[in-house]
Amino acid sequence: MTTLLQDLRYGIRMLAKNPGFTIVALVTLALGIGASSTVFSWIDAVLLRPLPGVEKANELVAFENFAPDGTFLTTSYLDYRDYRDNLNSLAGLAATQLEPLSIGSADHAQQVWGEMVTGNYFAVLGVKPILGRVFSPDGYGYKPNGFPIAVISSRLWQSYFNADPFIVGKTIRVNQHELTIVGVAPADFRGTISGLAFDVWIPFMMHPEIQGVGEWMLRDRQTRQLVCVARLKPGVTLGQARSEIAALALRMSKANVPEDVGVGATVLPIWQGHAGAQSLLLKPLEILMAVCVVVLLIVCANVANLLLARFTARQKEFSVRLALGAGRFRLARQVLTESLVLAVAGAAGGVALTTWMGGALQYMFPPSHFPVALDVRVNGQTLLFTVLVCVAAALLSGIMPALQVARTDLNDSLKETGRSGSAGAKSHRLRGLLVVSELSLAVVALVCAGLLMRSFDAARKTNPEFDPDHVLLARFYISTSGYNLEQRKQFCVRLGEKLASEPSVTDVAYSDVEPLGFLSGWWEPLEVEGYVPSTGESMKIYRNVVSPGYFKLMRIPLLEGRDFTEQDDEIFNSVALPLQKRTPVMIVNQTFVKRFFGGRDPIGRRVHGWGEWFTIIGEVKDSKYNNLTEAQLPFFYVPFRQVYRADMGLVFYIRTTTDPNESIATMRRDVRAIDPNVAIIDAMPLAEHIVNTLFAEKVAANLLSTLGGLALLLAAVGLYSVMAYAVTQRTHEIGIRMALGAETGHVLKLVVSQGLALTLVGIGAGLVAALALGRLLASFLYGTSPYDLRTFIAVSVLLAIVALLASYIPARRATKVDPMVALRYE
Repeated sequence: MTTLLQDLRYGIRMLAKNPGFTIVALVTLALGIGASSTVFSWIDAVLLRPLPGVEKANELVAFENFAPDGTFLTTSYLDYRDYRDNLNSLAGLAATQLEPLSIGSADHAQQVWGEMVTGNYFAVLGVKPILGRVFSPDGYGYKPNGFPIAVISSRLWQSYFNADPFIVGKTIRVNQHELTIVGVAPADFRGTISGLAFDVWIPFMMHPEIQGVGEWMLRDRQTRQLVCVARLKPGVTLGQARSEIAALALRMSKANVPEDVGVGATVLPIWQGHAGAQSLLLKPLEILMAVCVVVLLIVCANVANLLLARFTARQKEFSVRLALGAGRFRLARQVLTESLVLAVAGAAGGVALTTWMGGALQYMFPPSHFPVALDVRVNGQTLLFTVLVCVAAALLSGIMPALQVARTDLNDSLKETGRSGSAGAKSHRLRGLLVVSELSLAVVALVCAGLLMRSFDAARKTNPEFDPDHVLLARFYISTSGYNLEQRKQFCVRLGEKLASEPSVTDVAYSDVEPLGFLSGWWEPLEVEGYVPSTGESMKIYRNVVSPGYFKLMRIPLLEGRDFTEQDDEIFNSVALPLQKRTPVMIVNQTFVKRFFGGRDPIGRRVHGWGEWFTIIGEVKDSKYNNLTEAQLPFFYVPFRQVYRADMGLVFYIRTTTDPNESIATMRRDVRAIDPNVAIIDAMPLAEHIVNTLFAEKVAANLLSTLGGLALLLAAVGLYSVMAYAVTQRTHEIGIRMALGAETGHVLKLVVSQGLALTLVGIGAGLVAALALGRLLASFLYGTSPYDLRTFIAVSVLLAIVALLASYIPARRATKVDPMVALRYE
């Protein structure tokens, strides 16, 4: 321990004597460690700790249904009950549905987000309240509208109720319904959808009353709206649980025809689940972490180069110490100790950088109506990761210099260093090898960044096959105002008429779901008259519920038949009998026609859905529906007035002759004129909304470009330092050459050619590595080959230019050497 402390003190003194070297090494390490720790803090928040505030989070898993083609499905209430009651491998299965809510009186309502949860929700998660109680698994069974109670978040308790210590037992008005507050959740608990923070939890049995929908939803297996989370029993593995769940899903698919036909079920680690921020960020974070490792290796190679330069300059010192009897291990340990001191200081800078940059991930999220809250902070896991990275950096950057010191031969050292202590051939070769490795790693990082940038650009430029320009999109949640179904339809008609009368508005339409949203659209199981599905074929087809004029506004061409009209609605007969419908109708797209009718005329064909037979009245051109990168898929549309239900969403569109942003105020004014308590959520140009849906691709491309630029800079600094040091060490030789008549151009060519030789080797090795990694990137790319020639050429040219500049500056300095001064250099 005494000798270790001596090494530490001596190492700190030596670093303090060389402030230039120390500062460069510290900044380099801080950037590398900081980048890695920042990305890890994001991974920790999104993937490793997706559900803060729960008990034994490692036992929790995501329970998911999936369609025959593997598409993720939410779960119906009846299916949830069957799984909950018949699975022995699970200690509990809870379900939730996220909902927009308004709290307070109608004239002073505040918009919040909450979860409608099953009675065992808090028990499965192991969440204990800080005040009052939570829901009891035994007390909240099947009793629609029978549990008018709520648990609120600590944040809402403090902001809305001023941390009232007597809040338990008081009432809260939610969607104009009175609920009794029974408890306050702990501060670190946010709910069960990763990346989102909720403020109110209400028993799911209150869903029909709170949201103004019928109790029929609780008895309909096709109404899939629940996200499920399960807790495994102690000792049960994922594999065992999956086997039991698959067997039960198979039995249910046979028993519940047609709702569960082909529907499977499984459990996944929470970080692999499809509900939450991890579904958007998993792939980008994987790539970012891999590139951070590449950048860290470049950093370590850079610091190793600096330490080798220091070793060369201190070779006389080490020779003397060897001559005086110092052990080689002691000298090597001294170098590693200095490397560790640098790494620790760099790690401190990295932690500071992580603290500053950690919250950037949340700010990168585009505007969203969802309550995004990513709990990114420097915690114990992040600090432990930083310590491990620090130790790795110390070893990687210090091991080569330490080995050089340990292998120092006293006689050879004296022969190589002579009077000056200049580096020998071995040292030059080793430093050259490190530079080559830096350059090759930089090529890999830049190629990854370039490919993802091209992929994002290709996705961004993809034609959605409708015209989003000059279209304003606005989302409404009018269920929070206590509207029933008929009132919602009347609101749509009145608002549509007011907007259509505005001078700058040319078209108005509305639907239940917007195209290209963050979440996949809704689908319905269909039966097409005359079409016999093949074994295992999914007949769950995506759809939209739209108003007349939707296709005209979106400029989606009508290829056959007619558009929806105001006559495609519900009517009362003359003797006021129960509500009846006109003939149910639908419009289908080209791919629907090709798949089910072989491309033949679809007009007049019949399709069964929602328990009725619909007649096809039109065919429209294909467009993009769920995301820009999807393949063509069958799709159908049904009239808003015929099919719209209380559980559906509401999105308005207006096409304007001016900038859509200028129409936001107009829309708000018209909404207030109808009902000042109805709130507009996420009003934005449709073109901007489409770009926002590429958030994950944009984040990956932008951050990788930053990391690629950092890798390029570090590689250039490494090459520059090697060339500058080589010029310094060869000053005497250069002076002799110039004294013997060597021209400036010859000296310039001598130095630059040495740098370019290292560069070409590094680029070649990097291109080979990038080609080998191409297959791993293929699944992340859209419209771009992992072997894209233009990207590889651009990266090679860019790196060659930067390397030329990094070599030219020392070479230019070499041409300024005064022969007389150089001859006296030593």
